[in-house]
Amino acid sequence: MSGERFDWDKMRVFSVVADLGSMSAAATRLGESPPTISRKIDSLEDALGSELFVRSTRGVSLTPAGRIALGHAKTMSDAADALYTDASDIDRELEGPVTLITGDGLAAHWIAPRLPSFHQKEPKIELNVLTSDATPDLLGGDGDIAIQFSEPTQSDLISRRLGVLHYMCFSSDAYLRTYGTPGSIFEMVNHRCLTHSGYIHQIERWAAKASEIRKILDMSLVTNSSTVLEKVVANGGGITVLPSYYCGADSRLVALDLPEVAPVQFWLTYTERVRRLPRGEAVIKWIRSIFDPTKIVWFREKFVHPNKLQEDEFAKFVNYQAPQWFNQLANKEIA
Repeated sequence: MSGERFDWDKMRVFSVVADLGSMSAAATRLGESPPTISRKIDSLEDALGSELFVRSTRGVSLTPAGRIALGHAKTMSDAADALYTDASDIDRELEGPVTLITGDGLAAHWIAPRLPSFHQKEPKIELNVLTSDATPDLLGGDGDIAIQFSEPTQSDLISRRLGVLHYMCFSSDAYLRTYGTPGSIFEMVNHRCLTHSGYIHQIERWAAKASEIRKILDMSLVTNSSTVLEKVVANGGGITVLPSYYCGADSRLVALDLPEVAPVQFWLTYTERVRRLPRGEAVIKWIRSIFDPTKIVWFREKFVHPNKLQEDEFAKFVNYQAPQWFNQLANKEIA
């Protein structure tokens, strides 16, 4: 049968019957009579030249041909949903929801301070920011856009490497005055060490010596919250490993003069459907701008220690694209 003459509505009915396993139940859901549903299924089977269901007094079950047809029916349903979403948004202003999923550290300490400036520019976009240590399933509907630490392998996803996070050691003056400063990463065995539970999943990408030292460290605190970790360290709780951009999170944090612990790549991931939405494209462009390694030293391929930067350079990289209130706070603390 030619696709131009195919009755798409019968595939919709077939999909409902298959999901419910009963023509009577499908009739109730669709608001039609059971005989009408049965006739539509019979007509579809005649058009395809294959039996799609095995009928019994207990309901219906799919035949091998029916299982194949159901896969195509779901593909058609997804395409119809995408058509509705894409076409209905094409002439609208930049408005509506976009869900971004990323780790809690990036969300709280890099993205959040820059959200006010984004909202000033795009006030009608509802940006939902969710945090997760796990890699989200964008194709399964977990969200629209993700910043993740493993490169996607699905061909249906678009991914762009955003840059590299450079993990290094931080403490505070309050702690170092009391317990001293470690001269090397191996001397941290004599200190109160704190860590994020998410690092367990990243350890295989860390430098070999960092992986080895992690095995012998006794942790005073393990938490799944980057904010908790940062606040405990800033208040004199010990030594931890954080990405280099944390140097601007709190003026009490002290970047230790130790080598980088680990470079970890991260990716921006989204679907083609989201990219075609005006609001999706706007969010994607904004994310790429606030992580632009050509402008922001923290995300470049090569590690740059915060202590090696001149004061004006440090201020520039801490404040990049942050809202005015954050700029003023950062400048005051740096001074």
